[in-house]
Amino acid sequence: MPGLIGKKIGMTSIFSEEGKNIPCTVLEVGPCTVTQIKTEEVDGYNAVQIGYGEQKDKRVNRALKGHFNKANSPMHKKLVEFNSFEDVNLGDTLTTELFEEGDFVEVVGTSKGKGFQGVVKRHGFAGVNDATHGQHNRQRHPGSIGAASYPARVFKGMRMAGQTGNARVKVENLQIMKVITDRNLILVNGSVPGANNSYITIEK
Repeated sequence: MPGLIGKKIGMTSIFSEEGKNIPCTVLEVGPCTVTQIKTEEVDGYNAVQIGYGEQKDKRVNRALKGHFNKANSPMHKKLVEFNSFEDVNLGDTLTTELFEEGDFVEVVGTSKGKGFQGVVKRHGFAGVNDATHGQHNRQRHPGSIGAASYPARVFKGMRMAGQTGNARVKVENLQIMKVITDRNLILVNGSVPGANNSYITIEK
């Protein structure tokens, strides 16, 4: 399905015709440039590479400069491949006109990184509730993590402390509530992973 690259701007809300307040995420999407068309014969698979976010020539190495010049494209910060575009040519500019109000889309972003966290924050463990009866410094500890001499190891997938966030997250079936074409903005009903001004991809 065709898609575009953009940025998460933030949250807002709009009113429906029935007067219901709908929470929305504002996405700045495009304009994107087609920088490469990959084919089965040359690359081994079919895909369309698009770029988003212009930057100065001096920030791009010579290999990428040649890549962008071949497509007669400005220098871009972000490149993403989509595998189902049709009727596009090298150097074409893609905008929010690909989407219409009422469409259901999926948005991919990188969740906010929270660093190394314990089991209470990472997995929602309750901890030791009764802190007064003989508990000592283990209110937020994980508790038992397995058996003793058998199997003499911890099973993979055990919910324990570790890196939290900063992961690729896809949210599906977000409905487009409004498309503001002249400002390259799309309002979707619901939340989108990531911090404000972080890159996202939106796909039908």
